[in-house]
Amino acid sequence: MLCDPVTYQCIYHILDGLRMGLSSFSGTSRVSVIYAMEPEDPLHVYDPQGLLRDHEPPLREFYRDSGSWRLSFPQVRTTRSFETISEDIQLVGMISFAAKSPTMFYQRWFTEHHPDMCCTGPSVEWMENAAWLLSQHCGDANVSLAETSGHVLQQWALHAVRNFIVDERSKVLGLDTHLRIYPVLESVLAISRTLEEGKAARGDLAFVEPKFLPDVRFLARFPDMEPPLLTNTKHVRKLLQTAEDPDHMLVSDGMCVLGIATHPLPPSSIKATFFGGPGFLHLDDNCICSFSDGGYRSSNRRAKLVQLEESLLDTDLDSFARHHMFQVISRLVHSAQRRKHGCTLVVDLNSRPVKIPGQHLVDPLDLLDPAQLSLTKSLSQVDGALHLGADLKLHGFACLLDGRAVAVESRSRGARFNSALRFSSEHEKILVVVVSEDRGVSIIQHGMEMTAVCDWKPFYACLTPPPTLEDWLKS
Repeated sequence: MLCDPVTYQCIYHILDGLRMGLSSFSGTSRVSVIYAMEPEDPLHVYDPQGLLRDHEPPLREFYRDSGSWRLSFPQVRTTRSFETISEDIQLVGMISFAAKSPTMFYQRWFTEHHPDMCCTGPSVEWMENAAWLLSQHCGDANVSLAETSGHVLQQWALHAVRNFIVDERSKVLGLDTHLRIYPVLESVLAISRTLEEGKAARGDLAFVEPKFLPDVRFLARFPDMEPPLLTNTKHVRKLLQTAEDPDHMLVSDGMCVLGIATHPLPPSSIKATFFGGPGFLHLDDNCICSFSDGGYRSSNRRAKLVQLEESLLDTDLDSFARHHMFQVISRLVHSAQRRKHGCTLVVDLNSRPVKIPGQHLVDPLDLLDPAQLSLTKSLSQVDGALHLGADLKLHGFACLLDGRAVAVESRSRGARFNSALRFSSEHEKILVVVVSEDRGVSIIQHGMEMTAVCDWKPFYACLTPPPTLEDWLKS
């Protein structure tokens, strides 16, 4: 049985809501789905933004050549039954989730695996919820409900993180747990937004399963009759000042703050680490996600330097110099981000460094020397650019970059960024790394930003049948 236009509309609304939600959680993301309504139906591909393009060979092998995806249809008992499929298809740079149900025989969702993700678990939970909603709405043939579900999926970050934590803890502790995850996640966001004497929170706040509290190494314990309530955000924020030492942390059972403790924590404990605004959420030693600006994100908040690594591979540097150049730049970038200041790094790959106006040094600093690299990190705070040579030495700082205007300049970006565009357009074998206080990291070469993100064209309601897999592979 081939699906009708109502089904197309349901698929469109669910996919669009999932795409927008994942884009807010992980950065611009595309989403696609491969599905079949009935066991005898051919597979269809709905890929409005070309996410699956260039992945045709593994898809052809997995779906057309083997046909294993049709096997093991679940013996469901009701029309609402829903079963996930553990068999995965490995596509590079992709996260996927598959499920079967009576109303939709097969569906597999795909989205991008961003290189800076802390963990893919919440995104998988997000896709699982989208698959479940689609199976329900296809059974009901209700476009209005599907549209509402699409809007819900856009704001599903908190629930995705919660569901992943619950699933992971249940693998260790079983279903009989008393630590409620929703209040924990909401309290973490509330504390991150609460200022104390104008400063955002720093320190660790751990949430421990109540039955494991006797195993906690408390340094100080509050009386049982008057523990600070977790919902008293201002009080908890004040107490968090006692946990700014890396060896100290506040400990909560999910309802109250019980005291101040030290490591280690019992199994399946959740720890929120605050860094003066943003922070990270851990389950045991595994980072689940970050949080900032009152919401959860998948980003590990480290600079994405993939384009820099690729650019260095195209240079004449030997493998030793290329490896150490990447490590030096990474440390300088992460230092600037940690200290919250912008800076510019001119990576000069010429055999003889070009002349750049600025503060020069009698003896260039050896960037492989930890002490001199530490000094270089401090020099990056001075206005102007650092001049790094192919010999892995710092040849100058506070350098001024000039050049003629280029067409791709942006008035929305600052002088640091546009000066780098101009300078790199007039010099060969030059890479410029711009660290912005509020716009992340840009890799610039030949007057072009290598890290620019393209805005995908919007797509509109799916009114015609998505192509079959066979036709899609031929196209």
